[in-house]
Amino acid sequence: MEPSALFSYSFKPDLRAGAFAPASYSRSAHQLQGQKPLFFPLPHPFPARIRGRRFVALVPRAASEVLDGGPSRSGGGGRRVYRQSQAVRGLPSGPVKEIASFVAPAGAFLAVTFVLWKVVERVLVPKPKYPTSAETGSSLPGIKWSFAPGTNLPSGNSLKIERESRQRLNEFAKELRSFRSVDMSGRNFGDDGLFFLAEGLGYNQNAEEVNFSGNGITAVGLKAFDGILQTNIVLKTLNLSGNAIGDEGAKCLSDILMGNAGIQKLQLNSTGLGDEGARAIAEMLKKNSTLRVLELNNNMIDYTGFASLAGALLENNAIRSIHLNGNYGGPLGAASLAKGIEGNKSLRELHLHGNDIGNEGIRALMSGLSAHRGKMTLLDIGNNDIGSKGAFHVAEFIKKTKSLLWLNLYMNDIGDEGAERIADALKLNRTITTVDLGGNNIHASGASAIASVLKDNSTITTLELGYNPIGPDGAKALCEVLKFYGKIETLKLGWCQIGPKGAEYIADCLKYNTTLSTLDLRANGLGDDGAICLARSLKIVNEALTSLDLGFNEIRDKGAFALAQALKANEDLAVTSLNLASNFLTKYGQVALTEAQDHVYEMSEKEINIYF
Repeated sequence: MEPSALFSYSFKPDLRAGAFAPASYSRSAHQLQGQKPLFFPLPHPFPARIRGRRFVALVPRAASEVLDGGPSRSGGGGRRVYRQSQAVRGLPSGPVKEIASFVAPAGAFLAVTFVLWKVVERVLVPKPKYPTSAETGSSLPGIKWSFAPGTNLPSGNSLKIERESRQRLNEFAKELRSFRSVDMSGRNFGDDGLFFLAEGLGYNQNAEEVNFSGNGITAVGLKAFDGILQTNIVLKTLNLSGNAIGDEGAKCLSDILMGNAGIQKLQLNSTGLGDEGARAIAEMLKKNSTLRVLELNNNMIDYTGFASLAGALLENNAIRSIHLNGNYGGPLGAASLAKGIEGNKSLRELHLHGNDIGNEGIRALMSGLSAHRGKMTLLDIGNNDIGSKGAFHVAEFIKKTKSLLWLNLYMNDIGDEGAERIADALKLNRTITTVDLGGNNIHASGASAIASVLKDNSTITTLELGYNPIGPDGAKALCEVLKFYGKIETLKLGWCQIGPKGAEYIADCLKYNTTLSTLDLRANGLGDDGAICLARSLKIVNEALTSLDLGFNEIRDKGAFALAQALKANEDLAVTSLNLASNFLTKYGQVALTEAQDHVYEMSEKEINIYF
């Protein structure tokens, strides 16, 4: 409010005995003489039209004629000339002094009051340095670009940060209008920034994938999507992972997505969702027929939330992939989910890594999957405390499935007994291409059972056996088969305790194998002897191996020199990536490998990436 607007009544100056008075006041001078002058203090400043003018003492027209000695002598009907100096001299000395004694303090009071009002006006109503959203015409709900009246003025640093934040948000908005895939993860623009950016999505016809993960967004910020996502049919992927939206945010988003016909992939990993949030998402799935991929990894959903999602699967025929890794489903959650899967036709991928399902939970889950009316292609049940008994139920499902392509049993401690059961089932399966049995306490006997599968099974192309103590004997069993059998393209044997002896078996295998392209031998204690064995094989023609990982193997300069010579000697070598990180190489070994790298490029213009 303007300070002048605080005074709503009109003020008309009055003059008695020399003060202001209306022009119609015409008491003669002799009537004024002998009366005590009256003065009424002014309750407020002068009106704007006289503000700042010089104070002039005026005398009524009748009094001026008397003081001047009658009409002007310049002409009978001429205009009378009034001089301020004459008026001042003509006033009686007594009343003038009394008038001055009242007027002077009042004038000073008015002047001080006026100055104080101006100071208060500047402090309480600062003029914004930058235009507000109202001035620029932009609608930014929830964003306050200027400080409210009554607060302290912002410092220069805060204004700079504010300006830079607005600039970044404007750049993000341009990206939303220009690119199909926009990554805004980890920018920490918060709820206010989301309100600003969401408005651009309402009219967007370009962005198909938007990543808003890790931006400090809460349930309040998700309200920005209301009215936006219902109309946007271009956006296909929305990533809100790493934002603490909680159950309230899940409810808000689910209500909005019930009417969405565009989003096919929704990522809500690590967002603090619990059972209530899972229930809200389940209700959305019952009505939404567009969503294909739902990611709810690393949340706090237990068996109640699993049961809600299972109920949604009975009614939803659009969802293809559900990610529930790192939750708290347990055996009861797995059993509930199995019932939903059994009556669903659309589900293709199920990710349940790290849910502590156990043997009983896996039994119920495998039963549901076996009765599943759809085509399951991917199953991730790693780190679920399954054990050898649980491996039996998994093996029975492997025998029955006609569609599964990818199986992950990582970190389940199935042991050699479980590995043998899985191997027997894989002999009858002709669809699975990737098998992950890493971290299952498998020894040489279990590795031998798996190797025997590869003689008859040419479908498996990727085999992960890392973190299993198979030793050199296990490596020998695998290599004897891989020399001439199987179609393995990726073999991972990191942390398998094969040692230099195991490296000899692998080196011998590489002389004959024509399919292996990626070989991981990290942390096997190969040393220089193992590196030298591998280098001898690399000198021989090998047109398949492209990536060799020898990190954490205690290799020194001697082994590095041998590998460098192998790279130089074999012009037909296919290796394009060699990892020697976390070994004991000095600058001499590194220089030797670098020179070999340059030599290969000069001779064949082929680049080899070497990592130290």
